[in-house]
Amino acid sequence: MQTIIYQIVPNEWVTEKLLIAATGLKPGTILRARKESWLLGREYKHVAPGGHPKPTSECMYYIPEINRWIKNQPDPDFDL
Repeated sequence: MQTIIYQIVPNEWVTEKLLIAATGLKPGTILRARKESWLLGREYKHVAPGGHPKPTSECMYYIPEINRWIKNQPDPDFDL
């Protein structure tokens, strides 16, 4: 019996669930970054099936910019 393994590569724009799986960020970290660091239209955007998203619409996240944001995080002054 053969086992078939599929490797799925995420799109550049992903849902929060896939962002968590791809980056390891926690939901609270994502929410805080969206409120304090990320720019609407750069790291995330609201989307709607009808093309007219509202502030409460689902967010999609742009992995290349979020990876750049993670990479540019300064190292802490101390190690725990």
